[in-house]
Amino acid sequence: MITPRKIYTIVEETLLEGGRPVEPAARVALVAAVIPNPWHGQGFVEDLNPGIDETASAIGELLAPRVVEALGTTVEAYGKAAIVGLEGEIEHGSALIHTLKFGDHFRKAAYATTLLPAVEKRGPAGIVFDIPLKHITDATIRSHHQSIEVRLADAPHPGEIVIALAAAAQGRPQQRLAPLSTEQ
Repeated sequence: MITPRKIYTIVEETLLEGGRPVEPAARVALVAAVIPNPWHGQGFVEDLNPGIDETASAIGELLAPRVVEALGTTVEAYGKAAIVGLEGEIEHGSALIHTLKFGDHFRKAAYATTLLPAVEKRGPAGIVFDIPLKHITDATIRSHHQSIEVRLADAPHPGEIVIALAAAAQGRPQQRLAPLSTEQ
């Protein structure tokens, strides 16, 4: 198991939207682990599976219960991210989050059935990224299509990866789009 250098927990509550109260407050939680890139300094690695096997499940197991606990209520929407430091490949982040070994921990903790929407990106410490979120059982429910913007001032360092999970207790505040079925 790779030991994270840092773990961030962020909880956002929206109390007003469009000049109107949001009741109950719209709540989104994020937990991110800053880990060493398992392939850093090895040049081009053809077979990423050993690093996936050593890392993905353990990171998913670490983050999933933390984000559900931080949200403090039932998860209705969720998403994930992998932000790779400048000395890594985007594929390194993708390898860790696009496997059932990682994602199934969150799906089980959230009682979810859909694929987790994701963002992968490479950049310096402090890079801004958005984690997309969708409904946990039906990705066509438009009210739950949303995102959370994240910036971690001290991560990722060049040889690190930020792995993050985000959860929302509801759809967008004050959402009023008609269901997708009305356009079909």
